[in-house]
Amino acid sequence: MPIVLKRPVEVERMAEAGARLTEVMDLVAEAVRPGVSALELDRIAREAIEARGARPAFLGLYGFPATICASPNEVVVHGIPSERPLEEGEILSVDMGLFYDGYAADMARTFPVGEVSDEAERLIRVTEESFWAGFDAAQPGARLGDVSAAIQKRVEDAGFWVVREFVGHGIGREMHEDPQVPNFGRPGLGPKLRPGMTLAIEPMVTLFAAPVVVLDDGWTASSGRGNLAAHYENTVAISESGPRLLTGRR
Repeated sequence: MPIVLKRPVEVERMAEAGARLTEVMDLVAEAVRPGVSALELDRIAREAIEARGARPAFLGLYGFPATICASPNEVVVHGIPSERPLEEGEILSVDMGLFYDGYAADMARTFPVGEVSDEAERLIRVTEESFWAGFDAAQPGARLGDVSAAIQKRVEDAGFWVVREFVGHGIGREMHEDPQVPNFGRPGLGPKLRPGMTLAIEPMVTLFAAPVVVLDDGWTASSGRGNLAAHYENTVAISESGPRLLTGRR
């Protein structure tokens, strides 16, 4: 499928969707603590999305049963929220999206649950830093491979592993549009970045190299026991002056 370039008015609508999603993620972040279940976080997210005149993008998407993907510890992505209380020392990745005024926004964060290990803190921090390395590389006229390579370099310089099985994507009127946005690759390759392109850039990082396996529920993607995973995502627009953040804050 061709890459859909957005008109300025469409980018502004996506920014409005992104501002609402950022507010919802802030509410979820405030609620993450030992003893809270991911199912409760899912309720908070859904109510907050609907209160802002938007609708959850993930609920029912390809049959997914919840508003958020809640992925603890070694789960990379697509964890289904459960009633199990979160425990001190765990980490939890929360991925969510919404539609507002016909346009999508998508973002993910990984949160510590109480006090966590130094290794877990560093994994979360490096994953976020790798996003910003990719963001800074997303300049008009650059290649998509420049973004991918910048993410990969930051992760591997820290001694961690970039997940290969899942990648970012274009976004707009649909949650998933072309192009795919890998978190690994070679600079100078791939589509040229042009103003009007809107991308969900989302590094997924694990402590060490291991295959990611989808469990029997058909959704939960695990990197294996003991192999913590972190996820950081924002929706980004390419503009004439450089990349523009449509979700989150720098």
